[in-house]
Amino acid sequence: MRRSLITGLGAYLPARVLRNDALPTHLDTSDAWIRERTGIAQRHIAAEGEATSDLAAAAGRAALARAGVEPGRIDLLLVATSTPDRTFPATATAVQRKLGLPPCMAFDLQAVCAGFAYALQVADSLLRTGSANRALVVGAETFSRLLDWNDRGTAVLFGDGAGAVVMEADGQPGTPLDRGLLAARSGADGRHHDDLYVDGGPSTTGTVGHLRMNGREVFRHAVARLSAVAEETVAAAGLGLDDVDWLVPHQANRRIIDAVGKRLGLDPEKVVVTVDRHANTSAASIPLALNVAYEDGRLKPGDLVLMNAMGGGFAWGAALVRW
Repeated sequence: MRRSLITGLGAYLPARVLRNDALPTHLDTSDAWIRERTGIAQRHIAAEGEATSDLAAAAGRAALARAGVEPGRIDLLLVATSTPDRTFPATATAVQRKLGLPPCMAFDLQAVCAGFAYALQVADSLLRTGSANRALVVGAETFSRLLDWNDRGTAVLFGDGAGAVVMEADGQPGTPLDRGLLAARSGADGRHHDDLYVDGGPSTTGTVGHLRMNGREVFRHAVARLSAVAEETVAAAGLGLDDVDWLVPHQANRRIIDAVGKRLGLDPEKVVVTVDRHANTSAASIPLALNVAYEDGRLKPGDLVLMNAMGGGFAWGAALVRW
């Protein structure tokens, strides 16, 4: 069976670190309040003039170097983002130019916080069918540009960053013990369109707008959806949750992460958590967390890694990868 192997990882975080105690005083919040409710201690903020494509290119460059792959060998580029450089063309084409990739399929995928999970599934489909042989998949966001810095309910939650993986097609025996992406599931429910959204857009207001969120509804649905899609994905691979070595969830809120891990019956030591230092970086959060687990030595060859995410739409997705 033709499988999609992750052969390289890369990440980039902007230099500026904004800690809780340095947030604007008019937000009427505190480090203790934010940590208790979200688990967040700090976030990274893109510099003036630093675009989403800059973050994505830096992460992509690192992933290519780790994989030992020259830019000219990439024939598919996917950028998951909700904060593109421009309305068009795709931010992926800017990343393609900055990395010196050859002419190839390059496009953006917009599923908000579930974007990277969606992008893994799309890339895997193209690799397995032979439409591409080697892909660069990036999650990159500059969410700080969408925040209303007078809204305490959202301003404290988000940060900027990018993570990337190189995926390469490889022949495997076709069993649950294969390396690579074993299963992926995704979905969306537009009935919750107005519970997490940006109040602007080219065809409505002609403005970028600001992020708005119904926090109570997001929390309630996130725990159920993240747990369900994780279970569905593991089952689709013919495996059980007891087989999972690492859960790398979307890093939105520590309470959500803990609740999902508990519902899935996973030991807290098996859950990768980076929300404390990165905050919610939307489509970038899973590859950023994956990179941390790789760099600190937790990820070992043969490990079974489950990734899941939910975001605006509501959209959700999960992917199961044998490292």
